[in-house]
Amino acid sequence: MKAAVLVKHGSPYESFEIREVEKPRLSEDELLIKVDAFGLNFADVMARQGLYQEAPPLPSVIGYDVVGKVVEVGNEKYDDLLGKRVVSMTRFGGYAEYAKTKAEGVAVIPDSFTDGEALALATQYSTAYFMAYECVSVFEGDNILMHAAAGGVGTALTQLLKLKGCTLFGLTSNDKKLNYLKTNGIDYPINHTKTDYAKEIEKIIGKNKIDVAFNSVGGSTFSKDRELLMKGGRQVLYGAAERAGKGQGKLKTLALAWNFGIFSPIQMLLHSQAIIGVNMLHISDAKPQAIKRSLDAVVKMTKEGMLNPHVGGVFNVNQIGEAHHLLESRKSTGKIIVEW
Repeated sequence: MKAAVLVKHGSPYESFEIREVEKPRLSEDELLIKVDAFGLNFADVMARQGLYQEAPPLPSVIGYDVVGKVVEVGNEKYDDLLGKRVVSMTRFGGYAEYAKTKAEGVAVIPDSFTDGEALALATQYSTAYFMAYECVSVFEGDNILMHAAAGGVGTALTQLLKLKGCTLFGLTSNDKKLNYLKTNGIDYPINHTKTDYAKEIEKIIGKNKIDVAFNSVGGSTFSKDRELLMKGGRQVLYGAAERAGKGQGKLKTLALAWNFGIFSPIQMLLHSQAIIGVNMLHISDAKPQAIKRSLDAVVKMTKEGMLNPHVGGVFNVNQIGEAHHLLESRKSTGKIIVEW
């Protein structure tokens, strides 16, 4: 089978080669999917840059989500899934014509779902659902801060949190995305490159009024978000994009850690606050039932018209470099997918 193989770290245009590789072999709890399309996630960018420690050694096939048909099962008890169109999370291996996954990591989808809509549900919407509906409880009128609000997870979080009646502050680095944020449901879109978002939020609702901050950037934004939290507030960290695109080396990583700042758990105790870290790769390993709940929930909600996944770009596999460049540029909105 063919795969887009990550052969070296660096430029999106020079890091991948289309190669023939061995088709995956199944364990009893796994399925084999003939892939129609796979999705891109920012963790893929980090892996391509050599900054994601969980990534397999080079040369490797990365990728976390695929859409296609089940063509083989590791155990006959999954025979009912044969021939079904599914969307699935994968533990790497998604950038290929065939990908294997745990049987618990798939959801059967209707033909009415486009490949892009389905792939958005796999990682982005499932991550957003897990964070906003399982990691924390949110209620009508809560003030929520979101970084990278126009991205795939940000788009999903916006829709899920609006269903709860929350007031949303969404950050972007691009004026062109402000209207997209508003249309998607953000109450207060803010370009953080043109204004201090903390001061802007304080102008609108006052100091220490954020109930939950969802942060995929990390670094210096972590301390700033903590200053915005109210008593009982929570920070959900699900990335460290501030580290991306700044070269390799321990000094860069140490700079990221330093930018997070120094704090004591006593501060959280005194203010009844919490910090929650989310790594969906580890959640899928340790709590596959949580992934299954999240994926099934967002598929059901989309069928019922409650969610509206947005596709920000569709590429052919021979354009894998262009797809990565778009995601890395942070000029995209929603989900970027690559078709075979």
